[in-house]
Amino acid sequence: MSFSLHLSAVLWTLSVTTAHWCYQAQYSCNQTCRAPGDWFTIFPKCGGNRQSPINIVTNKVQHDPNLTALSFLGYHDAHNITVENVGHSAHFSLPPSLRIRGGNLMDTYKAVQFHLHWGYDASPGSEHTLDGERLPMELHVVHIKERYNSLEEAENDTSGIALLAFFFQESSEDNVHFSVLVDALGRVRNVGDSYTIRGLRFGEIIPGPHELHGYYRYAGSMTTPGCDQAVVWTIFQTTIPVSRRQLASVSRQLVFHSGKPMSEIFRPVQRLNGRTVYWSAASSVLPSRAAVWLCALGVLGRHWHTR
Repeated sequence: MSFSLHLSAVLWTLSVTTAHWCYQAQYSCNQTCRAPGDWFTIFPKCGGNRQSPINIVTNKVQHDPNLTALSFLGYHDAHNITVENVGHSAHFSLPPSLRIRGGNLMDTYKAVQFHLHWGYDASPGSEHTLDGERLPMELHVVHIKERYNSLEEAENDTSGIALLAFFFQESSEDNVHFSVLVDALGRVRNVGDSYTIRGLRFGEIIPGPHELHGYYRYAGSMTTPGCDQAVVWTIFQTTIPVSRRQLASVSRQLVFHSGKPMSEIFRPVQRLNGRTVYWSAASSVLPSRAAVWLCALGVLGRHWHTR
């Protein structure tokens, strides 16, 4: 091997071992970070065949009568919640007393944290898509099986993590409960910043249990490196209302390590690779995209009428 080729190989190896991952919006020619298409080069599991997020094709989902309503335990209790800017997102800690069971989950799962995925200045920013359409924002609530002591331990189990996903839908008014999170994000602008929300009732952020019978279920992965294929995904059809002003505010609050605004923090959709997406609704008639949106808008209207 010539010296120049040897040097190139060494430099390439060094770049791989020292590079860190980033979202596509962060990537530029003078960056050493790995954009989503290259995550697998430093995190091999990101190239697996059971990756997330995915595009949900609503006329191809399979109805599963075993997907009954989930039980939410402790979700309306008040807790002090700490949020931290972790460099690629903001993580809100959750106490393990928040648990979920039922819905054909094979275990009881305890909460670890929740976080958001968003776009740029109120542009679409969800990770999962519906019939190819990206929604305004997506909330992920991470749970692990009760017997595990950490997320890292649960990642070694193919169903060790239960991840709940909620889409947001733009509304004409601010969501008063979501405003608490917007305010908290404004207090953790830089990487490593943290802030404690006092007396948060997380159940007030998401739709009520009676609105959560309709959901999609599939086997997938974490959507950030190392992309461990250990997730049972539950993606609810009922959306969370949020105003355009709030959406824009979220995308302007935080910055990445580089100081660049933290926006467009979502991974592109991944190949389904033969997996089946299941649907829970009691009706035997599968939903079209139009029916999903009509349902969401109807629930949204009732949601605001009762507040």
